[in-house]
Amino acid sequence: MANKKQEEMTFLEHLEELRWHLVRSFISVFVVAVLAFLYKEILFDVIIFGPSNPDFLTNALLTKLAVKFDMPALSINQEVIQFQNILMAGQFTTHLKVAFIAGLVVAFPYIFWEFWRFVKPALYQQEVKHSRGAIFFASILFSVGILFAYYVICPLSVHFLANYYVSSKVENILNLGSYISTISSIVLAGGIIFELPILIFFLAKVGLVSSQSLKKYRKHAIVASLLLAAIITPPDVISQILVCFPLIFLYEGGIIIARNIERKRLREEL
Repeated sequence: MANKKQEEMTFLEHLEELRWHLVRSFISVFVVAVLAFLYKEILFDVIIFGPSNPDFLTNALLTKLAVKFDMPALSINQEVIQFQNILMAGQFTTHLKVAFIAGLVVAFPYIFWEFWRFVKPALYQQEVKHSRGAIFFASILFSVGILFAYYVICPLSVHFLANYYVSSKVENILNLGSYISTISSIVLAGGIIFELPILIFFLAKVGLVSSQSLKKYRKHAIVASLLLAAIITPPDVISQILVCFPLIFLYEGGIIIARNIERKRLREEL
C-alpha cells in the first residue's frame, strides 16, 4: 500500500518535498559542471573535439578497415579540423554552456533517481518493485545511448557535414558554436532515443500501445531508421548498418516488452 504519511501530506508539504529533490538535482549538475569547467583541456581537446580528430577511436578503426578491405569511403576525419570564433565572449560563453551540458549528462542518472524517490511514497509496493527496475534500466540505456551517439554517430556526422559542399566555390570554415551545438544535440538525442524501450514499457502499462500495434508499424520504423542512418552517415552500406541496426533493435525490444506486459496482465485477469 502507499505510504500513509505521504497520503496525509498537504499540497504545500508536497511542494516542499519536491523543492528539496530539485535542489539536490541542481547541486549534482552544478558540481559536475564546475569540475568540467575547471578541466577544460579534457572537456574540449579530448571529449568535444575528439570525434573530429584522426586518432579518435572510431576514426582510427574505420581507417584500418578502409585499408584492409580497400574501401576508401570508410576512412573518415583524417584531416585535423580548425574551428573559428567570431564573438568577443564566444569562447567563454561556449565554455560555460558545454560545462553545464556535461553536468546535465553526467548527473542524469542521479536526477532520475531523485525523481523516483519523490514519486516512490505514492506508489503501491508492486509498483515500486517495477519502477525500481525501470529506473535502473533507464539510466543504463541513457548512458549506452550517449556512448553510441558519441562514438558512432558523432564522427560519422562530423565527417559528412564538414566535407559536404554545394559548390567548389564555397569553403567550409567551421564555427565553434555550430560544431558544439551539433555534437551536443547528437549526444543528447542519442541518450533520449535509447529510452524508447522504457517509453514503450510505460505506454504498454497504461494500455496506449500494444505489441500488435508495434508490429503493425514495424516496416515504418525500419524505413525511418534507414532514412536516419542514410542522412547522418557516409554513402556506404557498412556505416549505415552501424547506425540503423541499434535503432531497429530498440524497437524490437519494445515489442518484446509490450508482449510480456500483455501476457502478465492476462495471467492476472485469469
